[in-house]
Amino acid sequence: MSDQHGDSHQHGGRHQHGERGDELLAERFEAYRGHLRSVAYRMLGSAAEAEDAVQETWFRLSRSDTREVANLGGWLTTVVGRVCLDLLRSRRSRGEEPLDAWRPGPSAEPDPAQDAVLADSVGAALLVVLDTLSPAERLAFVLHDLFGVPFEEVGGILGRTPVAARQLASRARRRVRGADAPEADRARQRAVVDAFLAAARGGDFEGLLAVLDPDVVARSEAGVTSGAVAVASGATTFARLAGVARPALVDGATGLVVLADGRPERVLTFAFAADRITVIEVVGDPARLAELDIETA
Repeated sequence: MSDQHGDSHQHGGRHQHGERGDELLAERFEAYRGHLRSVAYRMLGSAAEAEDAVQETWFRLSRSDTREVANLGGWLTTVVGRVCLDLLRSRRSRGEEPLDAWRPGPSAEPDPAQDAVLADSVGAALLVVLDTLSPAERLAFVLHDLFGVPFEEVGGILGRTPVAARQLASRARRRVRGADAPEADRARQRAVVDAFLAAARGGDFEGLLAVLDPDVVARSEAGVTSGAVAVASGATTFARLAGVARPALVDGATGLVVLADGRPERVLTFAFAADRITVIEVVGDPARLAELDIETA
C-alpha cells in the first residue's frame, strides 16, 4: 500500500503515520480555508452551503494522497468547484443527501461572525446577478473571471473542452454585463461608467468608492483585484489611461475603449448591479480584443 512507502516526514499527503501527520494536513488545509469559503460563497450564495462545500472538500482531501500535488491551493480550488457544481445542480433534492457520513474538518464549528463578514465582503448585488446564470456558466465565470482558474481546469471540472469552457464564461460575462438590458438600464449604466471615468481621471478615491460594489472584482492580464478599496486604489493610478479612454458599447453593454491609430488597444468592460460596478475586466490581448463587438459612442 502506498502509505507504507511514503516519506513520513513529507507534508504533502494524508498518508503520514500518527497524529502529527493529521495535524500537519489540517494546518495546510486551514491556510486555504478563507479562499475556499470565498469561492464557495460566490458559487452558492449561502454561507451555510459554502461551509458545507468547504467541509466536503476537507473530507475529500483527508482521504486523498496529495504528496505528488505541486499546487495544493489549485487542487483544493478545483475540488471545491466540483462540489459546488454538484450542489448547484441538485439543490432541489439536496435534502435527501446523507450528511451523517461526513466527518468534521479543522475549525468545522459554524461561526456566525465569520459568516457575517463573508456576506458583507461579497456584495449582495453580485450574487443576485450570478443567480441568473446556469450552474455551468456560474462555475466558468466565478472560477475563471473572479479567481483566475485556467480554462483547461474549468473544462476538466465541467467535463468539457477548454474552448467550450471559454464559451460558457463568455456567455456568462455577457449576461452579467447586461447585454440584453433595455435602453433605460443602459442609460443608468452609462451614467455609472461616466462617473467612474471622471473619478479615475481626477484621482477621486471617494468618487470611485461611490460607484463600486463593495465586492467589485477587477481582472486584467496582470491579475485579479477584489474589493472596492483595493480596486479604487488601483484605479487612481490609471489616470493617464482614463484620460484617453472613451465610452463604447462592448458586446452590447456599456464599456470603455482606448484607441490607437483608430483601432482598439485596450477595452474595459463592466458588470452592474443596483447601479454599481460589480466586475471590471481590462482586455489588452489582441486575440481577445478581436473577439469583442466594439461600437464606439
